[in-house]
Amino acid sequence: MAEKNSFMESDTVKAFNQEIEHYHLGPLWNAIPDLMHKQPTPDAIPYLWKWEILYAKLMEATEIFTPERGGERRAIYLQNPGLKDRKPWGWASTTNTLYAAVQLILPGEIAPSHRHTQNALRFVIEGEGAYTIVQGQRIFMEEGDYLITPGGLWHGHEHLGSQPMIWLDCLDIPTMYALAGTFFESHPEQIEQPNVPDNYSAQRYEGGMVRPISDRTSQIAPLGSYKWEKTLAALEGLSRFEIDLYDGYAVEFINPSSGKTANPTIAAWMQKLPAGYHSKAHRHTHSTIYQVFKGSGYSVINGVRFDWSKGDIFIVPNWAWHEHVASEESYLFSVSDLPIMEQFNIEREENLDVNNGHQEIKEVFQPLSLTHI
Repeated sequence: MAEKNSFMESDTVKAFNQEIEHYHLGPLWNAIPDLMHKQPTPDAIPYLWKWEILYAKLMEATEIFTPERGGERRAIYLQNPGLKDRKPWGWASTTNTLYAAVQLILPGEIAPSHRHTQNALRFVIEGEGAYTIVQGQRIFMEEGDYLITPGGLWHGHEHLGSQPMIWLDCLDIPTMYALAGTFFESHPEQIEQPNVPDNYSAQRYEGGMVRPISDRTSQIAPLGSYKWEKTLAALEGLSRFEIDLYDGYAVEFINPSSGKTANPTIAAWMQKLPAGYHSKAHRHTHSTIYQVFKGSGYSVINGVRFDWSKGDIFIVPNWAWHEHVASEESYLFSVSDLPIMEQFNIEREENLDVNNGHQEIKEVFQPLSLTHI
């Protein structure tokens, strides 16, 4: 941050600052050291939520909250402890810019259709038989699928299967709240009715990385879902070649009509980390939310070891050193605010160049568990 000096703390300066505050004015000479940091200092902190707690609390919520009782969605969001003092509701902030939640829908339930300015996505953690309907297209969801709902599109959910279904939601709620750009509208029907065949966009893109010629003009969501089997095939193909030292084998979900991220403000990746893989440490301006789809291991974030296993969700804040170690073959789904940082031309990356690229572990994170509550 900019430098402070003793004169700025003098009685003369303090008196004048108090005087102009009366007129709703502020002293940049005092404020600039706290506003203009030399490098990012997010309020979000590294954190990890265990799957056993997420699952248990979702199941408890089924006994209390139903769609008929209101509330739009049975979703529990992940509140970053460093951002809980944001008013209201901590802005539902998982990182400084992104919201993440786990959502559960039971067989026979309908989550009503609505639309909003926030961009949304979901990653299916477990279950099958439910669909999301987006702009008149029913998209049936399966474990490992990645689905997008860019801002402004109608969307709702219905479960036609027999077992509970759980997915990870991510939206740019904190960003839109900070920009005072939120609009929300409920659909006139409980749930939107289909106007194209089921899984329409996935069928149009069955060829993988080829696109219908009608999609040469950029569209906001030409492909609504990205199936797990195709993501896995892409990772298997990539695994035949040299591994990336920082991210393992990783692929990004993109909009096939534009080549940009599938969601305008939220990037999404799937990473494969082979058993025994230990990445080198780096840091970047964008923040990342990880969901452990399969496997186990640990990540070191700013010198703290975070042990993870299947289902866990953890956070790497902006400009935090991080590296990953896989105890067994692991798949990490992640979302980040990379497109936001790139849009504002503030994305930077730095590799750790000491200790062969690895951090010193100074402590081990102790997550909450059901026995602690």
